Amino acid sequence: MNTEHAAYQIADELGGLELLNAHYHKQNFSRHTHEGYTVGVIETGAQRFYRTGGNHVAPKHSIILVNADEVHNGCSATEGGWSYRAMYPVPAQFAGINSERAANSGAPYFPEPVVYDPELAELLRLTFTTLDTSDNRLLRESLVYSSLTQLMARHGKHRPSDNLAAMAKPALALVKSFIDDHPAADISLEELATLAGLSPYYLLKQFQRYYGLPPHAYQIQARVRLAKGKIKQGTRLLDVALDCGFHDQSHLNRHFKKTVGVTPGQFAKEIGRNIIQA
Repeated sequence: MNTEHAAYQIADELGGLELLNAHYHKQNFSRHTHEGYTVGVIETGAQRFYRTGGNHVAPKHSIILVNADEVHNGCSATEGGWSYRAMYPVPAQFAGINSERAANSGAPYFPEPVVYDPELAELLRLTFTTLDTSDNRLLRESLVYSSLTQLMARHGKHRPSDNLAAMAKPALALVKSFIDDHPAADISLEELATLAGLSPYYLLKQFQRYYGLPPHAYQIQARVRLAKGKIKQGTRLLDVALDCGFHDQSHLNRHFKKTVGVTPGQFAKEIGRNIIQA
């Protein structure tokens, strides 16, 4: 089947948990990030994607794991494309469960981009199906909680430490925070370097090393995240594009599709009819 479709859903009573049910044939995700983790089960075909400094292939029945804010991309690894179900829990949801488990506090790190765990894959499928078909809030919440708990217990680790110079970290974090807080700002590399107290060359090199994307590409991701929020609020798409720092609506469409997997118009349509409320 060569047709492509992607259905977004939002489970409001689960902290706004985002869900995706998609079949892609020619979709080619550019390198991007998500605020939440990606937890997906491959249903048909296979997906090829970049994560953790290398390329990986996730075949049918495997589980894809991408950490929050981790740079990744994605395309088909087979001629017929691939289909998958995915959820995007945010770090706070994992951290909350960890604290209740009396385990190590904070959100986990998943070192393996692809895991083969049939029991967990089946639990995730049951969770996705239940979120699709049941309005029993207790059941829905219980399955999501159980899935995330099992995922952390089986595959979660401590986030590895990095060797980036300690003096550069606060400066880089300052730049990242500025972009996060002002994604639509028309700011230059020189101005960001002045803000950080670093040279433009050093900022460019270390920002990409630490966050996986150069500042201009990270800014695009921040603008897409802002656009998603505005679309959820019902803002007109042309206004979304201009408010988020894109040149026009086609500029927004191009980057949105390469990051989210659907156009802004499709996203608005899907969430308008698929916001899940118990």
